[in-house]
Amino acid sequence: MHAFDVLGDPVRRRILELLAEGEQSAGDIGAVIQREFKISQPGVSQHLRVLRENGFTTVRPEGTRRMYAVDPTPLQEIDQWLERYRQFWRQRLDALETELVRGRRERRTATGTTSSAEQHPDKDAPRHRAG
Repeated sequence: MHAFDVLGDPVRRRILELLAEGEQSAGDIGAVIQREFKISQPGVSQHLRVLRENGFTTVRPEGTRRMYAVDPTPLQEIDQWLERYRQFWRQRLDALETELVRGRRERRTATGTTSSAEQHPDKDAPRHRAG
């Protein structure tokens, strides 16, 4: 199954969101997913199995419980695939930054005041990570 097929399901995305907070038992995951999505415990188990078999999670036994955690490898592969598209986001974020600086200058000119941030727009300009 392709990574985007795995992540295309909202239940599996929600499970990964829960696991991003840290390792959790299958029972704890099941309780949240059953409450939020109104699906059965076997349905939750099926989603956990898809995530495990496709490398998105690891599982380890702890007594009678199964502890799940995120395996970042497939997410890194998705991140690499998305890299070619980041140029579109960067251009828009750069344009937004320009507009924010322009707006600060216009407010300063209109009010006749200058704050430290407006004197040094790069100091407090929005920052974005390229990835």
